[in-house]
Amino acid sequence: MIKSKITQIGTSVGIVLSKEVLSKLHAEKGDDVFFIETEDGYKIIAYDPEFEKDMIKAKKILKKYRDVFHMLAKA
Repeated sequence: MIKSKITQIGTSVGIVLSKEVLSKLHAEKGDDVFFIETEDGYKIIAYDPEFEKDMIKAKKILKKYRDVFHMLAKA
């Protein structure tokens, strides 16, 4: 278990993340993190799950029309 502190930042608050946590998240200063609600509380991730869903859809479209995209790339 890793403990973090909620601290005052101007008129807002923030959570201070250790280098170890940032490393495990593959995140760095300035990156966005996302809080996903689960049955047990919240999970913090460093990627947008909605973007991931969109990319899965895009891959299906690219596969379905790969010949068209291949010809367009030549133009």
